Amino acid sequence: MSDFHDMQTKLAETGYMAGESLAMALHLAIALGRPLLLEGPAGVGKTEIAKALAQVQDARLIRLQCYEGLDASHAIYEWNYQRQLLAIRADGVSEEALFSEKYLLRRPLLEAISQEAPPVLLIDEIDRADEEFEAYLLEILSDFQITIPELGTITARTRPHVILTANGTRDLSDALRRRCLYAFVDYPDKAAELAILKARAPELEPSLAAQIVAVVQALRREDLEKKPGVAEMLDWAAALAGLGVNDMAQAPQAVQATLVTLLKTAADQGAAPPEMIARIIGKVA
Repeated sequence: MSDFHDMQTKLAETGYMAGESLAMALHLAIALGRPLLLEGPAGVGKTEIAKALAQVQDARLIRLQCYEGLDASHAIYEWNYQRQLLAIRADGVSEEALFSEKYLLRRPLLEAISQEAPPVLLIDEIDRADEEFEAYLLEILSDFQITIPELGTITARTRPHVILTANGTRDLSDALRRRCLYAFVDYPDKAAELAILKARAPELEPSLAAQIVAVVQALRREDLEKKPGVAEMLDWAAALAGLGVNDMAQAPQAVQATLVTLLKTAADQGAAPPEMIARIIGKVA
């Protein structure tokens, strides 16, 4: 990558519209070989950045989905006990042979440092994992090596491009932040969201695309329990297109019925009555 504008252009070619600050963060993370921590509301496309980067780099995407109680056996490695037991019964193999790579199950972190070509490692929603796991992750992100007592230390063949995402479930440690570059990913502004929609659904009528973005942006300004993200916006566009809607003003019932793709709680659906949607559409028309 010559500069961050090159990164921005290549991301756009995959359908991901990144602002200059995000493109710069990605460019620097790759140039410096540092993990990139992305924070922001759910649904703004943080996970999609890793997918787009994998496309740009023509790299394998390896994903670790974090959750409360995540431990090393699910994130790093575990032994294939069933296969070991079968081997003992069949061959009577030695203990040393049982704990060899033949019986090793590589989980996402070990898999990522075992690749010949640098993969994109997505550590998704790190703030859902326990603090103990986060602490364990620090060593891997610093040295890109993993120690397996029976095999020794395995050092990365090539350093993966690491993307961590967080939605603010809990505060992350200063130690983790020190090891990462950082970018905050917010909801896209009107122009950026319209560009995303045009890139992902080029078949939409321009007037319908403008209506979709106007309604979604207006809904995000409401006091909703869960504001619609970019993914929900794209779902809504697909639903309207699937119903043959080209102008929301001509299909108010279809518009109201398909709001289920945007609004995911009863309270939020109640906060978007037909009059309000019609008013927003009227302003765009």
